[in-house]
Amino acid sequence: MTDQATRLRQMVEPAHTGVVPAVPAPAPLAPAQTEAWSNVRVVAVTSGKGGVGKTNIAVNLAIAIKRIGYRVLVIDADLGMANVDVLLGTASRRHLLDLLQPEVTLDDVIVETPQGIQYISGGSGIEKAMHYDHAEKLLLQQKLADCAGRADIIIVDTGAGLGRNVMDFILAADEVLLVTTPEPTSLTDAYAVMKAYSIYAAQKNLRLIINRVYEQKESREVALKLRRAAEKFLHMPVDCLGYVFEDTAVTKAVRRQTPLIEADPDSAAGRCIEALAEALITGTKMKVKRGWKGFLQQIFKFST
Repeated sequence: MTDQATRLRQMVEPAHTGVVPAVPAPAPLAPAQTEAWSNVRVVAVTSGKGGVGKTNIAVNLAIAIKRIGYRVLVIDADLGMANVDVLLGTASRRHLLDLLQPEVTLDDVIVETPQGIQYISGGSGIEKAMHYDHAEKLLLQQKLADCAGRADIIIVDTGAGLGRNVMDFILAADEVLLVTTPEPTSLTDAYAVMKAYSIYAAQKNLRLIINRVYEQKESREVALKLRRAAEKFLHMPVDCLGYVFEDTAVTKAVRRQTPLIEADPDSAAGRCIEALAEALITGTKMKVKRGWKGFLQQIFKFST
């Protein structure tokens, strides 16, 4: 069976070509590092198209998991719309590829956020890393391996779509959370991701998050449609982790550059995020209802 450390090594190590590295390669991972690496959960949050709320869910989910009592590290691997720091209200001085500089350590790259989670900005570095030589990639691997000693769960916010860098992270992760909305275009693109994943993933573990739904029934219908398509055409079982209600509180929180579950934890969407975190950790089925208060808020404040 291929363990997580092996999959991640495959992601950063090219096939052997017989070319001597330009710089001396660092020592391989120590046994303690490999053991720690295999214990941490790596969860990739992805989507078929942009604009479905993927990063918002990734950031707030990370904070909610932290509140449950787990150490969480978020890696922003969305090259096109890297905005994790915007949602967290933080700024990073260094990026992933700064680790190639001998004097730069993991402590220099990791940002400790006010919310208690850790954050690494990928910037455009992740795409460039695909073109680095063997020694440089191994150096990145060596330094990033220590992330496992700092987190119980690593959440990777990937880009949207089927780009090579996106698929690399999806296929390397233990778990994939595919965010979609009920819109037909979003569902079509989500299915495309599911199809690619079904072809290339050695061990399949993909779950859906239905975002921006108006009622619980809508999320069930959307999830059922995608699950049936996956079973019939891809021969792959797909579960649904849960859903997030359409909520004006989300937009307001983004404008304030404050995570939703800090800005308005009692909002319908905020309660959904907390339920998603609980479901991810415990495996229980989430169930959040708007209630009358939520219904009135949705009706009368949606346009504000």
